[in-house]
Amino acid sequence: MKLQLDASGEEGKECGSIEIDPEVEPGKCSALLGILVRKQRWGLSWRGSLIAIVCGILAFALLLKTIYPFLAVTDRIDAKVLVVEGWVHEYGIDASVRELKTGGYERVFTTGGPVIGTGGYTSDYNTEASVGAERLKAAGVATELIQMVPCHEIKRDRTFSSAVALRDWLQKHNMSVERMNVVTEDTHARRTRLLFEKAFHGHVKVGVVSVPTPDYDARHWWRYSQGFEDILEQGVAYVYARFSY
Repeated sequence: MKLQLDASGEEGKECGSIEIDPEVEPGKCSALLGILVRKQRWGLSWRGSLIAIVCGILAFALLLKTIYPFLAVTDRIDAKVLVVEGWVHEYGIDASVRELKTGGYERVFTTGGPVIGTGGYTSDYNTEASVGAERLKAAGVATELIQMVPCHEIKRDRTFSSAVALRDWLQKHNMSVERMNVVTEDTHARRTRLLFEKAFHGHVKVGVVSVPTPDYDARHWWRYSQGFEDILEQGVAYVYARFSY
């Protein structure tokens, strides 16, 4: 036996043109021999919608404030070896020189692959590692402290390839390094440390020194097109590096 009920379940009223089967769970309407079922559902009231909007705004504001410090992390460790990514801009080289003067380092390595625009590897002296080494020398760093370690390959992740090249160079020259700090630029820092740790398989403790860019105010990066581009690019790249290696 089937009864025609309204949405509240009262007998004798219609639920559209759909009959309500008393054997069906209350609050549901069935049709086409029970193949289709219409259910009641919960939805947000205006108060719930307002709360959801406020929470979304607060979460977005928190993201704006925390994502730059997260990506541009500085976490020095006590180490005698400093690594400078050779592609860094002049302000990165200046920061590397200051780091060398105050950190008590015994050796500095410059890393990097073929210079962009050359079409690939041609020689060790046409790499970012070589460029970085020459910049350090020009800034007054003693030549005997500097060792360039060029990467010969161009891959999707140049930082990882450079870290692997450094690992292989150390193994080839029987140098045991347990701790190192890496100098890089702002939002690249967290990914750089992650990729160096992966390249060394966790056998080397890696610290990182993030050099802030002078091109925009890091506290309000979202006001600058360059800041937005850096955060978006490095944020996606970090997620990719975290889960793809």
